[in-house]
Amino acid sequence: MGVESSRRRRPGPEADERLPGGGCVTGRRRRSGRNMAAAAPPQRRRRRRAGAREGVGGRGQWGAGRPRVRRGGGGGRSGSGRGEAGGAMLCCRLAALGARRRLRPLGPAAGNLLQRWNVPIGLQMSRQVASSDVPGGKGSSSVFALIMGLSTLGAGVYVYKTLRENKERFTSRVTTITARSQENASSPSGAASRGSAAPEAHPEVPSHVPFLLIGGGTAAFAAARSIRARDPGARVLIVSEDPALPYMRPPLSKELWFSDDPNVTETLRFKQWNGKERSIYFQPPSFYVPARDLPFVENGGVAVLCGKKVVHMDVRGNMVKLSDGTQISYDKCLIATGGSPRNLPAIERAGKDVQQRLTLFRKVEDFKSLEKISRQVKSITVIGGGFLGSELACALGRRARTRGLEVIQLFPENGNMGKVLPEYLSNWTTEKVRREGVNVMPNAVVKSVSVSGNRLMIKLKDGRKVETDHIVAAVGLEPNVELAKSAGLEVDSDFGGFRVNAELQARSNIWVAGDAACFYDIKLGRRRVEHHDHAVVSGRLAGENMTGAAKPYWHQSMFWSDLGPDVGYEAIGLVDSTLPTVGVFAKATAKDTPKSATEQSGTGIRSESETEAEASEVPTSPSASPMPHVPKQGEDYGKGVVFYLRDKVVVGIVLWNIFNRMPIARKIIKDGEEHADLNEVAKLFNIHED
Repeated sequence: MGVESSRRRRPGPEADERLPGGGCVTGRRRRSGRNMAAAAPPQRRRRRRAGAREGVGGRGQWGAGRPRVRRGGGGGRSGSGRGEAGGAMLCCRLAALGARRRLRPLGPAAGNLLQRWNVPIGLQMSRQVASSDVPGGKGSSSVFALIMGLSTLGAGVYVYKTLRENKERFTSRVTTITARSQENASSPSGAASRGSAAPEAHPEVPSHVPFLLIGGGTAAFAAARSIRARDPGARVLIVSEDPALPYMRPPLSKELWFSDDPNVTETLRFKQWNGKERSIYFQPPSFYVPARDLPFVENGGVAVLCGKKVVHMDVRGNMVKLSDGTQISYDKCLIATGGSPRNLPAIERAGKDVQQRLTLFRKVEDFKSLEKISRQVKSITVIGGGFLGSELACALGRRARTRGLEVIQLFPENGNMGKVLPEYLSNWTTEKVRREGVNVMPNAVVKSVSVSGNRLMIKLKDGRKVETDHIVAAVGLEPNVELAKSAGLEVDSDFGGFRVNAELQARSNIWVAGDAACFYDIKLGRRRVEHHDHAVVSGRLAGENMTGAAKPYWHQSMFWSDLGPDVGYEAIGLVDSTLPTVGVFAKATAKDTPKSATEQSGTGIRSESETEAEASEVPTSPSASPMPHVPKQGEDYGKGVVFYLRDKVVVGIVLWNIFNRMPIARKIIKDGEEHADLNEVAKLFNIHED
């Protein structure tokens, strides 16, 4: 009792007690460490002190290996009792201090947290001792493993329960939807309501498309096919002012006119020079997706809006506006608007009576109209001596033989295709056209056109007059660049068309291809080309770049013209009659005709078999060849090669009745080398083979 009373008279709970080991334990923590021993009855306190003396003196957990500690004091029974009691208390304090030192990594936050939860002090000490790596125990790893195991098990149970409930809800939802769909399908009223609601769910014109192609010609279709090849799930929308689906234009002035089918204007099918039949359309209607369904089809597709014209383009907002006010937003856009046929100023000044008897030949509707007119009138005059004018003159001349139709061709040059072919070859071509039944009138400049009686009167500047029933103007193409103003795009002042970079880009997400593109040729400078092969290649490249290819336009496009099934030529590069030329000719054989060429290639559109082709190596023929010469007037030019030079370098080549050799010509121009003997270069085309 004396010891206990002396302990209660010590300073308050915040007083510190210095221990022999150098530690310091506060009074509050000392009472907590003794587990509130002061509140226990006196008999229980005496038993605990006796146990503490046994622990200090023996080999207990807390006293093992430790020296006995005794307090110094007076003699006698009472002094000895107080000394033993003090030693026991000191041992308890040392044991508590050791335990607290081991529990120090938990920090004050753990103790505060346990106290905040009102956890009993004994349980706190037991958890701390269990988690402390005391000698001879494995409490830390066991408790940690137990906690992690319980946490993982709980998380697994929760995930399993959640997934199972979601699966049940999903299965129930699908079952309900399926039942409703079957019920609506079997119900006439359901089908009627579904049909009436379809236009509301799917607008006629989608409000947004990832790929928008303005124009429905060859370049646009080639781009759409290229986009789908690189991105099979792409959604492509073609907006075409033409009422027809995309089709190829070359047969409109070539093969279609030689068809024996009286319904050719309806079927638009023709026989190629090799006898095979095909349609002018690139793909049947089943190939395309309805425009209203384009945003909803699973694997994307190509849709065409026929008879629609884009009248405004907002480049910053990625938006276009149609003539009917409809707006369509896009991610990437291609401008492939092509061009419109030019007219003569003299005809533009004439009245409506003249305009009604005029055909500006360009579209399939123009072919249908002219074919019908050729059966009704007695005389047709073709104005223009270029590719289109000469082809139409030959085609109509063939018909003139059987129907008594008069065909007249007027042009200001000295001969047919005088701007392209050298003079001697142009003169020969003029005679060839005349043999087809055409009245060719070179050096003819139209001064005025008027109506005289029931016929048209064409007055020429040299005083000549020509009477005819109908006029076909084939005097070139004007690129369609109306969108340049609203879109803020640059138009080339020299060649016309939208100026684009090497990747055919006008803006970061706008490309231009076909006749409307003015591009930079790395070999020949800035150009604008109006041929089928260029439309195919530029459209395909633009489609690839719209899907991230970033490829430059290096291709040298080719073009071809056929004056019937017996005479044809292919050309590449700059073919300008004002450039110096060197021609090498040889005698032609039966296989040196357009008909034979299509039989070998299997297609009437020869660029389809030669596009992008380039000879890797050009072998030299060992056969001897004659010296190059300029053929004499009237000489029959069977087959040959015409080289166009600029600074002694070949920049253009015409293959006259030589086919399937375009890869060699393309490589010669690409190399850009100066050749001392072009007769040796001509051997590369094997023109002397029989």
